[in-house]
Amino acid sequence: MASVEALAPYQPNAQGLTEVLIDLKSTMPSQTVFKVTGYETLCFENVTQGDALYSRASDGKVGKAIANDTFDKALVAGIAETTKPSGQSVKVITAGIVTTSGLNAGDQYFLSAASAGAIVETPPSTAGQYVTRIGEAGSTGQFIVNADRPILLS
Repeated sequence: MASVEALAPYQPNAQGLTEVLIDLKSTMPSQTVFKVTGYETLCFENVTQGDALYSRASDGKVGKAIANDTFDKALVAGIAETTKPSGQSVKVITAGIVTTSGLNAGDQYFLSAASAGAIVETPPSTAGQYVTRIGEAGSTGQFIVNADRPILLS
């Protein structure tokens, strides 16, 4: 990215601030690049695109996470990028934007205690369950993955 200072030197006033912003805009790349971080591993059960997944400690394979079992099953490794049958390789998105549908823009989503792999807007509230925030809906069709560690309710 080349340095562009077409309006420099900048005046120490509102006009100078405007000129700085114009120069900044002219140095920005034309297309925004979205970064997605993840890894590929085997799944030990059938997984569906958008499922919240946990990683089994014994072999590193992934399956559907759930908030009403053990800490390990509530510790979300990421979101399944695609639907895969048991024994197949699946991409696990650990951070970034995942395309989906049916979300409420701006809402936070949590791991479900009722349905394995599901994400819900209302966190679990029963003692013995885990609250695991998975991320936020950037729009009705974009989910921003940013999972937190589970918190056990007592």
